[in-house]
Amino acid sequence: MLPLPASFTTRRDHLRRHSGGSRHYRSTRDVLLTRARVTNLGFLLLAGFALLSFFVNLVWYFSSSPDAYHAHDGPYAPPRAIWETLQRERALAEVDHLIMVPGHAIWKGTSLEGRFDEDQWVLEPYQRGGGRVAAFFKHILAAAELARQDEHSLLVFSGGQTRPSSTTTEAESYMRLASISDLLPTLSPSSHPHPPSSSASPTVLRATTENYALDSYQNLLFSVARFHEYTGRYPARITVVGYEMKRRRFAELHRAALRWPLARFEYVGIDADGDAEAQGGASAQQGELQNGYLPYTQDTYGCHGVLLNKRRARNPALRFHPYYSSAPELGALFNWCPGRAEGGQTAVFPGPLPWDHLK
Repeated sequence: MLPLPASFTTRRDHLRRHSGGSRHYRSTRDVLLTRARVTNLGFLLLAGFALLSFFVNLVWYFSSSPDAYHAHDGPYAPPRAIWETLQRERALAEVDHLIMVPGHAIWKGTSLEGRFDEDQWVLEPYQRGGGRVAAFFKHILAAAELARQDEHSLLVFSGGQTRPSSTTTEAESYMRLASISDLLPTLSPSSHPHPPSSSASPTVLRATTENYALDSYQNLLFSVARFHEYTGRYPARITVVGYEMKRRRFAELHRAALRWPLARFEYVGIDADGDAEAQGGASAQQGELQNGYLPYTQDTYGCHGVLLNKRRARNPALRFHPYYSSAPELGALFNWCPGRAEGGQTAVFPGPLPWDHLK
């Protein structure tokens, strides 16, 4: 039988009487400070539990990958299980040039021969005729050639599921056409701590899609986010390949809205043959001015009135992007929609951005 603790007393021992017969209770402080015995078995159990807890925490600390977990802490951090499914080639860490092609329509064809057939595209009425479809392919071709010339570049086709009659996105259709045309750039596989299985492709594409943009501003912003999602870093240079008539919209307005350095931004403009001014292209230029450039001069981030309604109309599938998790540093920029309290609808985002150090 174990001995009773020293602090245990009978009621008779706990109560003492003075000579006058009055009772005197031991103070709470005396009771709390009274030393108690701890058996050898109890001590060993406590020590063993402490050592086990220390060992488990030590193993967890050293087995956790800072790149795959701790680097994504924050208010928008995704579950660790998501990042554990990503296995990037090391060579992608050297990619720093974003080459972006904004989508304008959806190609539904399956053969290269039909790429100029308007019936193989989901088009708006104003996009028919004038060589618009040929211009789309020229954008793909020019961007792919730039990407092949620069092995540190990533080609991104951007555009969401904007048409209710299509089940795919603008970006996916552009990339499918580029793939059929054998235009997609690749990089050679590099050494990796977890080699891919033998069934994996021997090369890795330096091309991908951004499937959520609903307008030209989102084409640029979301492609930067997708670049980070694909490579694990933000770009140091950006090249956009699109319509020449949209040069000012991208170079002057969208670039400035992102506070991207002008010296690290290029725009390659290729208009449709029918948009040349000598062939009546003045109407296309006027349409760009009235429906694109000027609205963004009054609503820089496209989140009010007319421009917001365009986004809603272009999202029949009710999609939304994942970049709050994969590019958490841009969370505040995604949410930036300035109004009167922020200085008006043209107030530029004032918060920190990952490329603030670029000149």
